[in-house]
Amino acid sequence: MAGGPLRRAPGPLERKANLDVTSLIIITRARTTTRTTTTTKQGRAVACKARTQSATVRALLAATLTRSAAPRDRSIPWHHARSLDWCRPSAACFASSAAAVDAPAKPVSTTEYETVIGVETHVQLDTNTKAFCSCKNEYGAKPNVNVCPVCLGHPGMLPTLNERVVELAVRTGMALNCEVHQESKFDRKQYFYGDLPKGYQISQNDRPICTDGFVDAPTFVVGTKCDAFPTTRVRINRLHIEEDTAKLTHEGQDSLAGGEGGGGATLADYNRAGVPLVEIVTEPDMRTGEEAAAYAQELRRIVRFLGVSSGNMQEGSLRCDVNVSVRRKGAQELGTKVEVKNLNSFSAVRSAVDFEFRRQTSLLEAGRGSEIKQETRLWDEQRMETKSMRSKEEAADYRYFREPDLPFLALRPGFADQVNAEMPKLPREARDDLLGLGLSVADASILSDDLGLFEYYTECVSSGAEPKQACNWLVGDISALLKEMKRDLDTCAMRPQQLAEMCQLIDGGTISGKIAKGLLPELLEKGGSPKELVESKGLVQISDEGELDKIVAEIVESNPKQVEQYRGGKDKLFGFFVGQTMKATKGRANPKMVNDCLRRALDQ
Repeated sequence: MAGGPLRRAPGPLERKANLDVTSLIIITRARTTTRTTTTTKQGRAVACKARTQSATVRALLAATLTRSAAPRDRSIPWHHARSLDWCRPSAACFASSAAAVDAPAKPVSTTEYETVIGVETHVQLDTNTKAFCSCKNEYGAKPNVNVCPVCLGHPGMLPTLNERVVELAVRTGMALNCEVHQESKFDRKQYFYGDLPKGYQISQNDRPICTDGFVDAPTFVVGTKCDAFPTTRVRINRLHIEEDTAKLTHEGQDSLAGGEGGGGATLADYNRAGVPLVEIVTEPDMRTGEEAAAYAQELRRIVRFLGVSSGNMQEGSLRCDVNVSVRRKGAQELGTKVEVKNLNSFSAVRSAVDFEFRRQTSLLEAGRGSEIKQETRLWDEQRMETKSMRSKEEAADYRYFREPDLPFLALRPGFADQVNAEMPKLPREARDDLLGLGLSVADASILSDDLGLFEYYTECVSSGAEPKQACNWLVGDISALLKEMKRDLDTCAMRPQQLAEMCQLIDGGTISGKIAKGLLPELLEKGGSPKELVESKGLVQISDEGELDKIVAEIVESNPKQVEQYRGGKDKLFGFFVGQTMKATKGRANPKMVNDCLRRALDQ
């Protein structure tokens, strides 16, 4: 991207090239003893004594700051802050939600109720450096090595915005059909927790960079027949930029599953603190777990096609929180909202929504709707249920105020147009292209689900392969062999042009499909020209009618008993003669010509 005005001069501490810093961060949990009193329906008071113990957690961070050898992203120049005469409210009209005690196990009448669902998604951006400092943005590095005084929140350190972050945020907003605002601002979202070294998070509250978009998520289910992709439209309330928090790993009693005996421990890795994110917030437009999962899957396809994020949920690059409430069908008022976290797969999104629907509906039917509290719950994958984590914060609890160390973010004239001009093909466009080639919705769904597979296929077809044949090879034999070899298309030796060449050999009658299938393992492992491989192995298909007639005549003559039975009405014996012919030719005979020659010989 083009440069801008001069940036703010660095302060004395920032000019120091090599600064030795040792950070000692201690998270301490005191032993607590609590006594609670609950009342049963019969009015009996039951005293419960709960004692929890947790070991003191100490995380020692020693970080020596040196110049990073990694390529750095351009920093946003400092502009003079200027007052703006408008302020966009950030109301995310989700169903208000709350959680409660475990629901009764009695059957519920689900036909009277509906689920109202909104999704908040955090997407890590693929930049070389973090959002507001020059530390590496690197997954899988040794814990607490990619840190500095800025991302650890040391006094006197000032953030500098990474321009690449803004570019990727704008690109994502455009792909989500959002309005991109020329001016936005950063705010401090304040809360105290061990994963937040500064005690606040730099985010965007009432002036996000993108608002008012939508996604048409395909809801195609394998096994159904349709001529076009069925979709559900999900409105996007906002997309804003913020920094990620540290990664906490809970062990022992502090883990979600709980530990047996001993204390608990929490391990803190601050490499992730300050990694750039965009948070995408939807309107409460979804009504089933299937729709919520379909939206999340389409969002991952979009960020992968855009190249803004890996979208790997297992690495935390894409994290979904679902907001779920239940109301009677036809009601206008929203129910109490419950936020569910810890969803690291699309099946978890689906299952968590379904569980919350059952739990909340059971409470409503039992006349215990007041027990549904607005809270945050965690999804327990082992027990397939949600567990209460904490009461849900309101916006006021975060005490938002404008980030004093960052000016208003003003996009350069033409910045958004330049980003739009560089937009790659999106998943919906890929699906349309595949349907235009005559593929079924089912085939188009598979090929467009993965960017690498889609690009491989389109290059193969561009090289001369028949579209349906290339699709069959890719989603069938090739996918199965790669899975068996524990490889993928990116690492296999067979390139799209070579698959196209193999398809052309089949179409031209040079080899049969059976011969091609036998060549696949070697082609995937070593690559090379399929035509040259066929010739070197002497596998050219026998398509000479006279030669095949002689072979068939010998087989008929040497199997008189089977010939008599076939002519007597045992048609299934035709397969026997086909097999004998292929055996005699070592699989090189043209299958169609073999059938024709056999029928002439047997029907005499």
